[in-house]
Amino acid sequence: MIAHAVWLYFRFPLSLRMVEDMLAARRVIVSHQTVRLWAEKFGRHFANDIRKRSAGKLGDKWHLDEVVITTGGKKHWLWRAVDQGGFVLDVLVQSRRNAKAAKRLMRKLLKGQGRSPRVMITDQRRSYGAAKREIIPGVEHRSHKGLNNRAENSHQPVRRRERRQIARLHAE
Repeated sequence: MIAHAVWLYFRFPLSLRMVEDMLAARRVIVSHQTVRLWAEKFGRHFANDIRKRSAGKLGDKWHLDEVVITTGGKKHWLWRAVDQGGFVLDVLVQSRRNAKAAKRLMRKLLKGQGRSPRVMITDQRRSYGAAKREIIPGVEHRSHKGLNNRAENSHQPVRRRERRQIARLHAE
């Protein structure tokens, strides 16, 4: 049961309370704090295992996007890369939203994936094109507002958590 709880938490964008509820539906009563402790203790092992199993199955289309987040009252950008199946390839938080930041994301992706994509899909920010020309010039680049929905949708769990935290702060 511990393995299943930790796997759920790391494999899907679930909160600790959601994992607690899913286990309760299977008649396993644990608190979200217990799930958090399990995730801290066994999480690295499970995250590495999930990454190894999915390494050969990752798609060759990368959807890149960024979203603004506020941390400690300062604006930061959460950069995210997702393959065509919705698997999050990498996440990076940076204080800037320019070509240098896009290059940093692409270098990190190439290092982590070990290969370049066949197609890169982004929104219409020019920083992606500038970074692509320098880092991975042979890759096809599609830049259109509607094409990048896969990456846009991958930000939704972050936004939901953010809204819940804001609601809790206002309630106190």
